[in-house]
Amino acid sequence: MNYNNIMFEIVLSLLEKQQSADTLQNILLWIKQKNKNLKVDIEKISLEDDKFWYYDKNDGRIKNINNTFFSIAGIKVIKCQNDKIVRIEQPIILQEEIGLLGIICRKINGVMHFLMQAKIEPGNVNKIQISPTIQATKSNFTQKHGGNKPAYLDYFINRNNNIILIDQLQSEQSSRFLKKRNRNIIIYIEDDIEVLPSHKWMTLYQIKQLMCYENLVNMDTRTVLSCLPFSRCFFNKEQLHILEQKFSDKYLFRSIFNFDDNKFPEIFNKLNNYKMLGDQKRQLISLDKLKDWQFINNEFICTKQYPFKVVFCKILIEGREVKEWTQPLFEANGSALFGLFCCDNLGKKEFLIKIKREIGCFDKVELGPTIQKEAIEFTTDNDIEELFYKKINKNEGIVFSNILSEEGGRFYHEQNRNIIIKINKNEIHDLDEDYIWVDYKTLCDLIQINNIINIQLRNLLSVLKG
Repeated sequence: MNYNNIMFEIVLSLLEKQQSADTLQNILLWIKQKNKNLKVDIEKISLEDDKFWYYDKNDGRIKNINNTFFSIAGIKVIKCQNDKIVRIEQPIILQEEIGLLGIICRKINGVMHFLMQAKIEPGNVNKIQISPTIQATKSNFTQKHGGNKPAYLDYFINRNNNIILIDQLQSEQSSRFLKKRNRNIIIYIEDDIEVLPSHKWMTLYQIKQLMCYENLVNMDTRTVLSCLPFSRCFFNKEQLHILEQKFSDKYLFRSIFNFDDNKFPEIFNKLNNYKMLGDQKRQLISLDKLKDWQFINNEFICTKQYPFKVVFCKILIEGREVKEWTQPLFEANGSALFGLFCCDNLGKKEFLIKIKREIGCFDKVELGPTIQKEAIEFTTDNDIEELFYKKINKNEGIVFSNILSEEGGRFYHEQNRNIIIKINKNEIHDLDEDYIWVDYKTLCDLIQINNIINIQLRNLLSVLKG
């Protein structure tokens, strides 16, 4: 099959409610049984008791004795905000290597399926989550840890006749990582392959349904699927007619396949103004130089209220490349809210996005959702955020609301509320310069460019159904 025909089959997989290699009930039972039989032991320890990780007084960082995987440093940012000088100091994860998040897809019984993995990370709140075919750091797949090579790696390293559908470098949480990126890849294969007990074929419709269960589909799956380039497909009239009949959201259909409104100049003008004119200064410093941060009761915490702290864990998980290890994890103090306003306007689906500046952002700013608030937030609510909370309290216009986990490899039990609310566009009169209404096709196109849309917005777009 050629590229456009593959993408047509993927869109059909999004809309196919009946035919699949397995039922949704069996997939849920598969996860339940694996969780029941899986031996997991996560114990919080002190850094002093850890034989592998330690605090290096020479450079003021938490690292391991092999100086691999990642380290934790202090970071200080000074910026001007509302004519005031603002200083932010916190720990931040340094992980220069680019991880691999890859999904294999192929047709089974005439329907496109995705090979998904039942995987547990040490910080997962509910043990196993549905993950990409392969989810590995560079240290994992180059076997620096001495463990086994991740399954299905060769399909992504040695292309053979596989067709690459997406291959993007996308950011992770810039409030916790400094310039961290992962390689998001989806490939199509035609040949049948062995399916390991840790993996199962699922349709795109089923994966979207599973996103409605709390903390079940992991962050890495969501970010990879958000990169699907629906807007860059060139379908013929017959294909478009078939899809239009199947889409329940006609505004979304027209926004993806029919609408061509070039918002790029306006968007990049705003982004580039921030990148060129912004006066933010960022500096790595020793952890012991961070103001208000101390080691207290085996944790590295801020003595004032702050969105997270650093904890240290001893981990035992059966079935992974390495079964036992220790590592630091960032633990959130409460749950964040990631929210997106959408509307139907002039025949297309539009979303209200916001330019977001974060401490570890790869290129100073990215595009984020309408609202992105930590449990402990230092900025006051503006009119748009107040309207968002008002809609939540009245349960008005909510089209998606669920608790979804963040990345469990570096974060401990972090789960945040993700909400999409439909409004009338005229409910918002004046937009601050940070905000812009953008149609769905433009957002799809922007995701094809590295480091433009942040992970919170990508994750919200990933839950959209046809």
